[in-house]
Parts: sequence; structure tokens; C-alpha cells
Amino acid sequence: MNHEETVEIGDKIVNVLKTIYDPEIPVDIYELGLIYDVLVNDQKQAKILMTLTSPNCPVAETLPKEVEEKVCALEEIESAEVELTFDPTWTQDMMSEEAKLELGFL
Repeated sequence: MNHEETVEIGDKIVNVLKTIYDPEIPVDIYELGLIYDVLVNDQKQAKILMTLTSPNCPVAETLPKEVEEKVCALEEIESAEVELTFDPTWTQDMMSEEAKLELGFL
């Protein structure tokens, strides 16, 4: 897989992530800054490093599964794995300008 293909697949993954919303906040998980990294290897396996707004988040069980399922549904991806981390801890500073505007923080 060449660099252009990798970038194209990465963009498709980001577009999928932008369709997934935190149920308590009307902003998608990508704009919220919950996605720390997206990696795709030559075997078309995706690994997503993400966090939650808090370790006690009510969707701690379901949100990572939803991310895995939706990324796996892309025809360019063979498998997807989501790794949850709380290092660094999520803060409102990690939100995009668009998310801050949407939530009235700007």
C-alpha cells in the first residue's frame, strides 16, 4: 500500500468517525477530540487510539465497539481494533474549534 492509498483510507476512516456521536454531547467523537490516533498497516488492519470524556462515561462499553464496527464496515479495511486510553486525560482544549463553537465555548 503506498502513501496515497494510506492517506485515502485514513480520510475514509475519519469520515466514518465523524458519523459517531457521544450520546451526551451533540458533537461527533472526532471533533470532540476523542480520537488520538488512527493507524493502518499494509494488511489493511486499522488501529484507533481513543479516549472518552471521562473514565466513568456511560458509553465506555458501547462506543469503542461502535467505532470498531463502523471502521470494519469500510471495504478497504480487513479488521479494526480500538484501544482506549486515558493518557493524556481528555480536556475541552482537545475539541476542534467547530466543536467549541457548536457547544458555545467560543
